[in-house]
Amino acid sequence: MVQGGCHCGAVRFRLGLASNKVELLDCNCSMCSRTGFLHLIVPHGDFELLTEREALTSYRFGTGAAEHLFCSTCGVKSFYQPRSHPEAWSINFRCLDQDHGLEARIQAFDGKNWEAARAELG
Repeated sequence: MVQGGCHCGAVRFRLGLASNKVELLDCNCSMCSRTGFLHLIVPHGDFELLTEREALTSYRFGTGAAEHLFCSTCGVKSFYQPRSHPEAWSINFRCLDQDHGLEARIQAFDGKNWEAARAELG
């Protein structure tokens, strides 16, 4: 189990991973490029929010399919529901606790051209 959360600790979560080797997506869309979000995609069943959902505030834009969730205290987006993977959460790799022990490989994702990039993911 790996844990993580926001800057102030009001949002905490844990997730189960099958391996310590993970693939991350580095997206260049208008949101991710501004926040430096590195996407670790985790199925809903492998994620557990340890704090109350009320600690989060929601933001949607564009199609409204993605639900961006921010700590209502410190403003950090440590995870959210992505448009690209409706069956999974996207965890910000940079918000995992430092002792996670994961080996990450980063793959570019062209979020500026979302439809074509999503088709390439399969």
